[in-house]
Amino acid sequence: MDQETTEEPGDKRRSFRRDWTRGSIIRNLLLLGWPMSINAIMTMMGPTIDMIWVGKLGEASIAGVGVAGTAVMVVNSARMGLTTGTRAMIARFIGAGDDKGANNVGQQAVVISAVFSIFMAVIGIVLAESIMRAFGLEEEVVSEGAAYMRIMFVGSIAMSFRMMAESVMQASGDSLTPMMASAGFRILHVVLCPFLVFGWWIFPAMGVSGAALTNVISQSLGAVVGLGALFSGKSVWLDRERWWNGGSILGRIALWRVVRLVPSRLRLSLRNFNLDRTIIWRIVRIGIPASVTGIERSFANLVLVFFVTPFGTTAVAAHSLIQRVAQFAHMPAQGIGQAAGVLAGQNLGAGQPGRAERTGWTAAALFSVAMVIASLVIVFWAEDIMGIFNPEPALKALGGDFLRIEIVAFMVFGLVMVLTQCLNGVGDTWIPMITTLLSMWLIQVPLAYFLPKYTDLGVYGVRWAIVSAIVLRAIIYTAYFKSGRWKSKRI
Repeated sequence: MDQETTEEPGDKRRSFRRDWTRGSIIRNLLLLGWPMSINAIMTMMGPTIDMIWVGKLGEASIAGVGVAGTAVMVVNSARMGLTTGTRAMIARFIGAGDDKGANNVGQQAVVISAVFSIFMAVIGIVLAESIMRAFGLEEEVVSEGAAYMRIMFVGSIAMSFRMMAESVMQASGDSLTPMMASAGFRILHVVLCPFLVFGWWIFPAMGVSGAALTNVISQSLGAVVGLGALFSGKSVWLDRERWWNGGSILGRIALWRVVRLVPSRLRLSLRNFNLDRTIIWRIVRIGIPASVTGIERSFANLVLVFFVTPFGTTAVAAHSLIQRVAQFAHMPAQGIGQAAGVLAGQNLGAGQPGRAERTGWTAAALFSVAMVIASLVIVFWAEDIMGIFNPEPALKALGGDFLRIEIVAFMVFGLVMVLTQCLNGVGDTWIPMITTLLSMWLIQVPLAYFLPKYTDLGVYGVRWAIVSAIVLRAIIYTAYFKSGRWKSKRI
């Protein structure tokens, strides 16, 4: 069904109601993908901004926040499987023209996500200090990391609501509303963080706890806005014609002139709500492998800290910074990949597997080119990038070396991320799980242990282990996606 050909002219402006299974693939990718890419970048702004300000507090704070953040990601990865299952289900329903079914999936997902996130947050808060001590870190690092972790787990409940709301809207074809919501709460985060970390103006100096509390406040705002959009049935629409004719730069960035609230494709409601065990099982069936993938990837990265710790706090701090920089650099690929996954899922729902495959390859090619260009920038300014977080010469030098080694991974990671999101978007989550298991636990972790201990690479061996695992994933994903077996996936 091509909605653009059946709607009245006044309704065509609702770009998120368009039939994404028709028209130019590149145009659809860009229209749906640019807000997702910006949203993904802003998602990493929180941890990155935290690290920039925490970096002023010293190496112990950097190391503590870095390790704690990785531990929180392990727990969050379990929840992210639910968003993956939800995204795949809604994309299929929308592609098949079943908006009512998509609404039902969204309602079920919000409820089960709330229950799961509260349960995991309680466990994380109780075990925060024990988790930090398990790494054999210095006492100051343990203290800083545990304080940060407890507050972050409190905020993970709001984060769960926010991310589920984003996933539901994006899977339906509305990527602009989540982006606008993210812009609002991330601006609050950027502005508020230094006030709570350093005690500016009327605020107390809270150190790493202030950075974590900023996350809780901003994530809560994002959750309220996201859920409000879903349950009100309203979405943001950008009047491109008015924007182009805005005249001056100020006229174009005046949001009240170019942004409108219009009826959304989805409108959730908990009135007369009943748990739909069939839908929940389908979400969970898709989501469990995705959760396992996220957990094993995050846990494998957490294990790397054990291999870096013997080289000192500077090495742990540099490793933590590189993890944040890498995550930030990968976010645009995640955005384009999510867009490709939504389009692939909708195309399979519409019975167009060939178009779904072309969407994946097109997205992978677009972002691979972008990552190669970004890698060239890193070659020349690696130390300057590290200096943004901390000016210590030893930390800048070691971090710069780490970052240059990572360039090899950057060049292929766009391919990995895009194809992973495509497979997740169509509900084929078992292959990413198996691939991650092989690359992380048979390649990355063993090499991260062997190379520093039995070669002259020292701590640099850990980075080469990471690169090796990513290259292997790129090879496996390319071969599997090319085989086309995922096209017959039924959910």
